[in-house]
Amino acid sequence: MILTNYWWMLIWILGGGVLAIFVPKQQELVNGKKVERWTMPAALILILPYILWAGFRSDTFGDTGAYQRAFRECASSFGKIGNYLSTVTKDKGFYLLMALEKSILGDSYTLFFLLLAAFHLLMIMWMCRKYSEDYWFSIFLFVASTDYLSWTFNGIRQFTAVVIVYAATPFILKKKYIPSILLVLLASTMHQSALLMIPIVLMIQGKAWNKKTVFCIFASLAVLLFVDQFTNIMDSMLTETQYKNVVGDYQAWNDDGTNPLRVFVYSIPAILSLIGLKQIRAENDPIINIAAGAGAAACGLYIISAVTSGLFLGRLPIYVSVWSQCILLPWEIKHIFTERSARLMKTIAVICYCFFFYYQMHFAWKIL
Repeated sequence: MILTNYWWMLIWILGGGVLAIFVPKQQELVNGKKVERWTMPAALILILPYILWAGFRSDTFGDTGAYQRAFRECASSFGKIGNYLSTVTKDKGFYLLMALEKSILGDSYTLFFLLLAAFHLLMIMWMCRKYSEDYWFSIFLFVASTDYLSWTFNGIRQFTAVVIVYAATPFILKKKYIPSILLVLLASTMHQSALLMIPIVLMIQGKAWNKKTVFCIFASLAVLLFVDQFTNIMDSMLTETQYKNVVGDYQAWNDDGTNPLRVFVYSIPAILSLIGLKQIRAENDPIINIAAGAGAAACGLYIISAVTSGLFLGRLPIYVSVWSQCILLPWEIKHIFTERSARLMKTIAVICYCFFFYYQMHFAWKIL
């Protein structure tokens, strides 16, 4: 069950793309509109191998060893949880979750990884199936962009926070800020970086490319011009948080920022939303408006991370990039272009993302 040949991640999703032609669809009501969506069993079948691969991972992949040690050291019974949490200095919600799972289901860290992967990927499945006009293409983008490997095999504590934030999507759409912020606060107990989403939830509201969106982009460009001053401000702002040493750390580690190719790839939804702004505003779909704002936020965060830290700031866009990449991009290809051009653009996108997958896996990570 351990994934030893990473090509299988693409083989499965591309094979699913061929079979997607024959997948039965059903009518559902989303945001007051009748839409066609994959049936739940078909959507689950497509995502199931990725759950299993993330659950039965190699012990040597990424942060897996560190999480295994944390699982072995955490409380193994309800009576010990209080004392255990008193020794935890950050993100106590995640370690409470770990201790509860161990106390209830035993000391199998493989089962812990499996249940966590199921939670992560079922949330992604739910969001893409409900809000994307092309479920298969959305899951393809999540896999081929290497977000799947980056976040379900590695960085799982932060990704737990991320999917809790995405669970707030229905509330954000209806501008129900209290439940939205409560979910963000819950997510912040898993990873404190989730607090970033409180201002972003407010920023991405409204029509695509409103004044708040434009301000976000200009602020990002200003950072490019005044990067030294920005790092000084960031260092001061983080002094009293668990990230107080982050500026010194990434400078000491010679972290030269996010790869420009990744910045460009994740900026494509924002670029296309400018090109197709007329169509987006004519449609005035709440989820697409929010996804367009998220695309601008992701673009801005990646621009900043390119000149500062890929290890720290480069991890923040995941809080919004699934909206922009997996929800917005499929919509843009379908609605901005003619039907014939859309098929061509989707084909080109699949080919380009496959090349990006190979570049990231072979040249950047050297695991393929």
